Amino acid sequence: MSGPARRGFPWWAVAAVVVVLLPATGMLPADDARTLAERTLPILLFLAALTVVAETSAGAGLFDAAAGLAARAARGRRVVLWLLVVVLATLSTAVLSLDTTAVLLTPVVIALARHTRTSPLPFALAVLALANTASLVLPVSNLTNLLADHAIRRAGASFLPLMWAPALVAIVVTVAILAVRDRRHLGGTYEPQDPSPAPDRTLLLLAAAVTGLMAVGFVAGLPPAPLATGAAVVLLVATRVRHRPWPVPPSQLVPWRTLVVVLGLFVAVETAHAHGLGALLHDLAGDGDGAGELLRLAGVAALASNGVNNLPAYLALEPAAAGDPLRLAALLVGTGAGPLLTPWGSLATVLWWHRCRQVMLDVPARTIVLQGALLAPPVVVLAVLALAVAH
Repeated sequence: MSGPARRGFPWWAVAAVVVVLLPATGMLPADDARTLAERTLPILLFLAALTVVAETSAGAGLFDAAAGLAARAARGRRVVLWLLVVVLATLSTAVLSLDTTAVLLTPVVIALARHTRTSPLPFALAVLALANTASLVLPVSNLTNLLADHAIRRAGASFLPLMWAPALVAIVVTVAILAVRDRRHLGGTYEPQDPSPAPDRTLLLLAAAVTGLMAVGFVAGLPPAPLATGAAVVLLVATRVRHRPWPVPPSQLVPWRTLVVVLGLFVAVETAHAHGLGALLHDLAGDGDGAGELLRLAGVAALASNGVNNLPAYLALEPAAAGDPLRLAALLVGTGAGPLLTPWGSLATVLWWHRCRQVMLDVPARTIVLQGALLAPPVVVLAVLALAVAH
């Protein structure tokens, strides 16, 4: 999982200055900085470890094998192949995070579409949509979920019982809308091809087993950072023992630029809160946990996410949830399924767009905006209403 900084402007360097300067000058009070570190450093450790798991699994051929299995299981029917890609993107997002789906699954799915002589754009856009709207399933599916999980537990609730209904509705509504929109591209058949053999079948099976066990641990509620770290160590050792090449240069296995940028966002938003941002946003987001109040909060969260990015938007609005599990859940819907309108709304969208360019698939910004305008309003509204009905 590469970082969001491209070869142009070094945003990671700006973030590093923010991380050092704001606490050092006292703009971020020491107590606030300490509390922020205690809360966010385990999340950044998890992100680093999960990136290593995803990269080593990709190097072992896990994503290619899954795509090949989908191509064979579809038996030459494009619509079935698309549905299987939808399942793959949903599972990848839920278990390995939306950024993993954007970075590692996107090129595999585009190659799969081209290999079956299918238009790659509907497949790639489905991956983009589900990398965001399927990110409400588990705490590990999205960094905002990990941030919220702490507050949800503190309020005496649990993530999965709270979020299952909006997560399910967000996925179903996304798939239904995309299926209707892209129906003309999903008809017909293709000629199935013999799969390419895995470079190391033993390593492939081990990667599948480790990833599966890690997913079970996530669902069971085990601490995500130690679990992902253990899985990363196992796969790193196995890759070395099997004498397989690293999937990326060793210096890029851990996305340190991404980590610095994310930490910079955390520090900047916490500093703004220390100087009165919370009161302003609380006025915008309102109070209460009725359906109307939850829709208002989710709408403000979605607009803020599209305006800046969903990570700072979540942190900025979290105090407006006032520790209420239902309001926290509505905030997650807005920041998880809402940032579809702008290419910078979520880190996953930035990474997905970059990967599309790398594999020579030109996707205009207008296409992203139009898909977001089609999906975001019904997905956010219906997911929030599902939350209100379920609880």
